[in-house]
Amino acid sequence: MPTDIRQMDLNLLKTLDVLLDERNVTRAAQRLALTQPAVSGMLTRLRDSFDDPLFVRTQRGIVPTLRALALAAPVKQLLGDVEGMLKPPTFQPATACATLTFAATDYALRAVVVPLMTMLRQQAPGIRVAVVAVDHGRLQTQFEQGDIDIALLTPETTPPDLHSHVLFQESYVCVMRAGHPDAVSGRLSLDRFCALDHALVSYSNGGFTGATDRALADLGLTRRVALAVNSFLVLPDILRSNDLIAIVPRRLARHAEGLVTLAPPLAIPGFSKTAVWHERTHRDPAQRWVRETLFTLSQTPD
Repeated sequence: MPTDIRQMDLNLLKTLDVLLDERNVTRAAQRLALTQPAVSGMLTRLRDSFDDPLFVRTQRGIVPTLRALALAAPVKQLLGDVEGMLKPPTFQPATACATLTFAATDYALRAVVVPLMTMLRQQAPGIRVAVVAVDHGRLQTQFEQGDIDIALLTPETTPPDLHSHVLFQESYVCVMRAGHPDAVSGRLSLDRFCALDHALVSYSNGGFTGATDRALADLGLTRRVALAVNSFLVLPDILRSNDLIAIVPRRLARHAEGLVTLAPPLAIPGFSKTAVWHERTHRDPAQRWVRETLFTLSQTPD
């Protein structure tokens, strides 16, 4: 009884393809790097599978039967498809079309995604980027379901069992409007720093404390936070309109027009920004190229 072709060893089909090309068992064996008896044995199995002689002997070698000739094109197509599946995919940034979804805070959007988009528009204009808010409670599920591809987090908020790469270390600076009374001196004493009214960004339900307050507490000091907002992007507009001051990440302060940057009068621990991704996309050539581009950009001096 003929064998179901879906259950056939692909090596048998490769042997059939080479025999159809060479019309000679010895040459086919050389091309397949097999012995002649091995090829003869595979031909026997092919005949059983297709219930047809497939090749008949002549003085000049072997010639295919009509059944073998009918199989020639489909077998070559099938082997080509299989080879294409097994071949590592190639990636050309200039012609690639892909969509990646980032999970990011507004800080990461400005500090990481903006320079990345500049690079993508130059080198890979067919790659689209969507940015969604970070939802720490659903990150793992979002990765597994393909809802996000890359998350921009800190090491402390990175879920286990995910790939990650530290992009850069961030530090804090003190900013205020250019016309602020304390902007002229170019420095703030610790006492003056504590006496001024502050604004801060709080992602946790409008809290009025942050890293600066913890650093002050270690010194037995406090400050007055007059405003807490949930976005870094609105903070420059707020500071330009009054005499509040703020401690912000250095990468944001350098883009804020109309504001003066001063060194904080105390040591405030910074943080790391990390790119995080799932095993599902770890080997995808487009995503790997975007991640490597992201890593390169993060190493560029600011």
